[in-house]
Amino acid sequence: MTINWQEMAFHFLGGLGLFLFSIKYMGDGLQQVAGERLRFYIDKYTSNPLLGILVGIVMTALIQSSSGVTVIAVGLVMANLLTLKQAIGIVMGANIGTTVTSILIGFNLGAYALPMIFVGATLLFFTNKRHLNNLGRIVFGIGGIFFSLTIMSDAMAPLRDVSSFQSYLATLGDKPIQGVFIGTILTAIIQSSAAIIGILQGLYAESLLQLQGAIPILLGSNIGTCITVVLAAIGANIAAKRVAAAHVLFNVIGTVIFIILLTPFTHIMQWLEVTLKLSPEMTVALAHGSFNVTNTIFLFPFINFLAYLVTKLIPGEDEGVKYESLYLERIVISQSPAIAIGNAKKEFLHLGSYAVKSLSHAYQYLITSDTQEANKVTTYEKTINTIDDELTRYLIELSREELSPSESDVLGNLLDASRDLEKIGDHAFRLVEVVNQINHHHTRLSAVAMQEVDEIHSLTLQMIKDVLQAIEASDSYLAQKLIDQCQQVKSLERYYRKKHIKRLNNEQCTPQAGVSFIDMISHYSRVSDHVLNLAEKVTMGQI
Repeated sequence: MTINWQEMAFHFLGGLGLFLFSIKYMGDGLQQVAGERLRFYIDKYTSNPLLGILVGIVMTALIQSSSGVTVIAVGLVMANLLTLKQAIGIVMGANIGTTVTSILIGFNLGAYALPMIFVGATLLFFTNKRHLNNLGRIVFGIGGIFFSLTIMSDAMAPLRDVSSFQSYLATLGDKPIQGVFIGTILTAIIQSSAAIIGILQGLYAESLLQLQGAIPILLGSNIGTCITVVLAAIGANIAAKRVAAAHVLFNVIGTVIFIILLTPFTHIMQWLEVTLKLSPEMTVALAHGSFNVTNTIFLFPFINFLAYLVTKLIPGEDEGVKYESLYLERIVISQSPAIAIGNAKKEFLHLGSYAVKSLSHAYQYLITSDTQEANKVTTYEKTINTIDDELTRYLIELSREELSPSESDVLGNLLDASRDLEKIGDHAFRLVEVVNQINHHHTRLSAVAMQEVDEIHSLTLQMIKDVLQAIEASDSYLAQKLIDQCQQVKSLERYYRKKHIKRLNNEQCTPQAGVSFIDMISHYSRVSDHVLNLAEKVTMGQI
């Protein structure tokens, strides 16, 4: 029988392309459904490595990419949101999570692939409800996975009659190192261990490849997933490089152990295949899952040693605190927009902390006339502008991703709200300029005026702290209290203006001091306007 190699290659590559698209499309649907939960899992359940494993499993099941989850972990470490040990836990969990796709393939639902594609397309194009559209993505993706496997299986079928190909595959069981190398290279090229394992499931089901030859390729595919993470860590900080190194070590150590135990491990899998009456596809999926679960169980007690080892392999310390953004790692945007939005909100709160510091030091400059306080305000003003600019560019880049309506609203409101914080920083800087004028003209505010400035400063500063707390906790009750307090600042400003006019008339202060006093309380009043804008967004659930 003559084989049409071109037709076979086209069918196989087309099936592979559909497989990769279907996994991505299914992952997009899952991520849209669970976007808020992803941020919740990251924020609440990464306090220790064991919980990190669970988070890694769930995230990989949702995103359908272990390398994607590990890249996210690298980004979160770069953003100082995770420690090295927490990130290693997520990496371990991500490896286990990759088995979800292979187990799904193991159910061998190929006969239902086209009906699932039809149902998915119907939910996508004939419904207007977003949750049904997302369900359509998931169903369409699952159908596409099985249909693509059928295409690839049919494409490889003629190879059964090629004796040289069969002879080569038969030797892989006796050349495990070569199998590991093949799995590593193919996965690094295709960037999907699920695709490689899906192909192995097809080869084993067609009796083109023995289980002992498939397992080393499977092990190598786990190492191949590290390439994406290693590339993401290039140019990253030291902590992120250590996460990438831990990912490589975790898979390499596990592969070495299982290659040593390849023969007994293969016998166990074959025994389970017969005893449990598993399909060939499910047997490969079980081997994949057994490797990742066993490797995690074995290495988890040594997680501290693993962290120590990568610290020694990649020595050094990251630079100290910088006056710049902390959480805006762009590698997270494409992998998980939902987590990227959470990072943007954290950066917004980080920006707010500089607004608090700036206003506080501006007041200290008034009290002490210490130029170091003025210099701090100048530094904070530059920092606020830098972070605001970086946050704006980050959010604009994020807006190009596929977001839910609620995520798009949050993104737009964060953009708007960051302007309020930037303006608060501007007013703090203007307060320094007012104090410079006071010092330049060698004037002093009266004791009563200083007391009034102190009162309005204390009230306004606390309001900024409270509105940031309300935003972080989504506390609409606290936000409503702040709206009422903003009116109190306005009333104080009007009251102090009237009192000050009386002092001027009674010649209790100089005209220059009077102008400076009015400028000061005016700046505080304007700050309260920006607090009001932020508080209203919280009460309306916009940020």
